[in-house]
Amino acid sequence: MKRVALLGPGTFSEASTQHFLGKDAFEYVPYKLITDVFTSAASGEVDFGVIPVENTMEGSVSLHVDWLVHEAELPIRAEWVYPIDMNLFGFPPSGGLPASGNPFAHIRKVLSYHVVPAQCTLFMKEYLADADFEPVSSTAEGVRLASLSKDPSIAAIGPAAAGLLYDIPILSREIQNHKDNMTRFLLVGKDFPELQPTPFIKTTILVTLPEDYPGALHQVLSAFAWRRINLTKIESRPTKKKLGNYYFYIDIEGSLESLLLSAAIQEIEVIGSQVRILGSYPSYLYEG
Repeated sequence: MKRVALLGPGTFSEASTQHFLGKDAFEYVPYKLITDVFTSAASGEVDFGVIPVENTMEGSVSLHVDWLVHEAELPIRAEWVYPIDMNLFGFPPSGGLPASGNPFAHIRKVLSYHVVPAQCTLFMKEYLADADFEPVSSTAEGVRLASLSKDPSIAAIGPAAAGLLYDIPILSREIQNHKDNMTRFLLVGKDFPELQPTPFIKTTILVTLPEDYPGALHQVLSAFAWRRINLTKIESRPTKKKLGNYYFYIDIEGSLESLLLSAAIQEIEVIGSQVRILGSYPSYLYEG
């Protein structure tokens, strides 16, 4: 049975992966750190890794994208989009919650993953403005630590599954800014997984422009535009080799087997751009 590394247990990574890949089709190996997910997949300790790379509220998780580009030669094998409902966990203070005013005034520390505050700014500003935020390795780890503390002044923000796993009450449900908060996950690995068929295929490439070609970015975009190839994302990131040098991370609707897409990539290379294929893979959307 193929092994899949992910943040866990009790995380959104775990819940989303089991939703799309099934609970029994793979052996899931939980890690506390996302770096361990990368390195275990890169070393062959596991067959695949699951990486969260983008969120509705915060955009790209730049650190994870950089790891994918610079640190690990792991092709993208699939992607899926999964809803993220954040919940506040903790223990009521002795005497119970106050009948009026701020019901969470007793909380002095909030534990969670570092991207969470950007997704819950409205709730945190209204109810947790006086609390310190302490980043931990995952949302589930924050819930675990809050549960272990048994301290009403320490709370955590994370998935409902983590609360059940670590036996800690939910103080407030769905505290994210928007109800349609979604996260995009990538399945990366050197092998080819057996997955459910889907009509939706995407391709991700990295394009590094030639330094001596004025208008090169316009030429790159034109290669897609006149062929009516849809780009779902384009993001510039530093190459980390020279100040002012950037590559372009581009997500494309369509398969690398498409003649139009192959021709577009060849045209880009003709002008001197370097193109690296990160993957051509099935894309899955959450349907409830």
